[in-house]
Amino acid sequence: MIGAEELLGLYERMALIRRTEKAAHDLFMAGLVKGTTHLAAGHEAVAVGASAALRDDDYVFATYRGHHHAMARGASAEECLAELMSKATGVCGAKGGSMHLTKASSGMLGSYAIVGAHLPMAAGAAWSAKLRGSGQVAVAFFGDGATNIGAFHEALNLAAVWSLPVVFVCENNLYMEYTPIGTVTAVANPAADRASAYGLDGEVIDGNDVVVVAEAVGRAAARARAGDGPSIIEARTYRHYGHSRADPARYRPAEEVERWLKHDPLDLARARLEALGVPDAKVLEADERVRAAVDAAVAAAEDAPGPDPAEAFTDVWADGGAAWRT
Repeated sequence: MIGAEELLGLYERMALIRRTEKAAHDLFMAGLVKGTTHLAAGHEAVAVGASAALRDDDYVFATYRGHHHAMARGASAEECLAELMSKATGVCGAKGGSMHLTKASSGMLGSYAIVGAHLPMAAGAAWSAKLRGSGQVAVAFFGDGATNIGAFHEALNLAAVWSLPVVFVCENNLYMEYTPIGTVTAVANPAADRASAYGLDGEVIDGNDVVVVAEAVGRAAARARAGDGPSIIEARTYRHYGHSRADPARYRPAEEVERWLKHDPLDLARARLEALGVPDAKVLEADERVRAAVDAAVAAAEDAPGPDPAEAFTDVWADGGAAWRT
């Protein structure tokens, strides 16, 4: 059961992610973030709720829309913004950029730009945990579009056959890039409705309610640790921005956007806090801490040095360099 203080902490984490995403958007528009970004504003409850249910040593794998997962697992706003701005202080030392935020020291084993590619990797991490008897769980987050990729089915099949401690969490935001998932998928729930083919239970949840997410992932993680194998959770959510910063998202019906914006993860958390008797002043204090933290993160990232070209070929091989290959 999530109490008032814990929920306030989860709210503050979501608010920090939301404001950091807004800062990333503004920096991109100012020309300070190169390439593109895939913002996760609107998805915060999935990452924060799931992380609240996991141990510190559990493994997390995310997609190119992974800023919220990196921050939920401990990456700071400054580390993420500096990475987006190609600074040496970035979470990956300017080698990952927006689509590859990774913090292995916190169990965040990467964001992956190839759709579905990380699902078998999560199964591999779970297999390692099972062989070692560590009690760790691997969690793979993926979009609805990945459910029509072969790697999704391969990973589910092996995870079920080997009874691996892995949880598959689909962030179903209704669109695979620009295409409504329902127009190209034979079932209504693209992840959960496929579960029975692998002898698994599929659960559809409100992915915008951080408490609902935490409880669902907590149940799935407990089953995995007990040796009862994998689970599939389909979390219904919605992105506030387009697919990427190059996408104005005009293909989405205005009434649909309005309906989902009224079901905002932060608003739902505030309503829960109010029901638990948390004073508005405490929520406002959290918001102010978030504002100050992100303002400081932006300033620090802007002032940070660029990467040292001499570091370009480090962190590539296990020994830190490629000399042994030649």
